[in-house]
Amino acid sequence: MSEVVKNRPRYGVMRLIDATGYRLPLAGFVSILHRASGALMFLLLPFILYLLDLSITSELSFANLKSFTSGPFVKLVIVAVVWAYLHHFCAGIRHLFMDVHMGLDKESGRKTAVAVLAISLTLAALVALKLFGVF
Repeated sequence: MSEVVKNRPRYGVMRLIDATGYRLPLAGFVSILHRASGALMFLLLPFILYLLDLSITSELSFANLKSFTSGPFVKLVIVAVVWAYLHHFCAGIRHLFMDVHMGLDKESGRKTAVAVLAISLTLAALVALKLFGVF
């Protein structure tokens, strides 16, 4: 009897060395992305403040800002910041609902995680399309 218990695989235990066999649920990915988006916004805050400073200093600095942000790499960084903000905002709303004990079961957690990803990615894609001049 003890041999059966010892040989039984342990689900839900993630080891640091062998994390390849663990399947994180979608709500877990959204939670990790919530933390990552917050860290990304924090780390890119000096860049955002620099852009704000350039935009309000003078007309010449605003023209320099326009030329600086016309490059594709800077536009991608701006899209990353926009996605981080949108995802962090949507996931924060989801966490506020969970704080008042709404949507705590497994199925509604999965549905709200899908909603957070769908809303944040769709809005970020729209901002990216506008930024890159598609419409």
